[in-house]
Amino acid sequence: MKKNFKKILILVLFISILYNANAQDENVTINVYNWGEYISNGSDGNLNVNAEFTKETGINVNYTTFQTNEEMFAKLSGGSAIYDVIIPSDYMISKLIENDMLCKLDFENIPNYKFIDNNFRGLEYDPQNEYTVPYTWGLVGIYYNKKYVDEKEETIDWDILWNKKYSGKILMFDSARDAFGIALLKLGKSMNSTNADDWNKAYEELLRQKPLVQSYTMDQTLDKMSNSEAVLAPYYSGDAALIIKSNPDVGFVIPKSGTVKFVDSMCIPKSSEHKEEAEKYINFMCRTDIALENILYIGYSSAQKEVIDILRQDNNYNKFSYPDEDIIKNSKIFLNLSPEINNLLHSLWIEVKIGTDSSWALFLAIILGSVVLYILVYVYKKRRNKLFYK
Repeated sequence: MKKNFKKILILVLFISILYNANAQDENVTINVYNWGEYISNGSDGNLNVNAEFTKETGINVNYTTFQTNEEMFAKLSGGSAIYDVIIPSDYMISKLIENDMLCKLDFENIPNYKFIDNNFRGLEYDPQNEYTVPYTWGLVGIYYNKKYVDEKEETIDWDILWNKKYSGKILMFDSARDAFGIALLKLGKSMNSTNADDWNKAYEELLRQKPLVQSYTMDQTLDKMSNSEAVLAPYYSGDAALIIKSNPDVGFVIPKSGTVKFVDSMCIPKSSEHKEEAEKYINFMCRTDIALENILYIGYSSAQKEVIDILRQDNNYNKFSYPDEDIIKNSKIFLNLSPEINNLLHSLWIEVKIGTDSSWALFLAIILGSVVLYILVYVYKKRRNKLFYK
């Protein structure tokens, strides 16, 4: 009788522990910060990944987006918001690591890491595989409208973005690193150059391109190319299938002179308040069925071995998301720059944007006007007070 009682007591305690664990999960909300248009969200009949995670684990997901790595870094370093999972790009990851802003991951909580392809382990930004789990990767190429761009695909290279024939119909990255990277590639320079002269020369190239540029864009590139508002734009390979589907006149080419390869990875900031739940989320995203649903929706290239094997059977994905090996070998990832070069880059980028973005000019004019007005009011009051007290 006592033995049976002990067994029942142990069973009750076990059930209680499970219940409490689930109850704790249900009261937890993790904050996930990702790029825009970068997750399967339940539209068009596809799987809502975040909702499925909550359904399976009881952990709620507060999901917000950013447009550039720099925007994400500013928000994170400013401390105005706390995130549990972030998905930055390669060079920004190394910057976050250098600034001691990321947690080392407990891979016992991420068993699905075993599915990550060896080609995406030990990369330059995380050589010991301590802080990151790859999310997606891709290449930067050029989108062009075949109705207006008469160059043959095999001849299209970065210099086409400086062609006066397409003035007012060219888009450019609204991102300092991406825009300067293209200018450096055009010049035959390293995208990770440590030579300040190279960055100044790239700046001169961007100034020379400036009068031809319709606008500096990120996510808006998709709509502008789909609607034929622009005819040339550099952007990421993962959006090729989506843009071409919406506008069959659009083509996509990766310049043979070389291009940018990017790897976006899931990380946990040191400020996270729910590290274990965040690791559950990362593990969930690596599961084959979830990773496949996600990739089918967003169109970028997967680093998950089983997903790669499935997608390689589809020729449509081979062309844009899984290009030939020689193209991949002729691509480089961005590395974190020294503080000196980084400061130079951003000061030069501000100069480029001030000359093209009227909002910047208006902002500076307002600030300058406010300062002048303050000085005039101050001088007036001082003179008035002198007259009054005489």
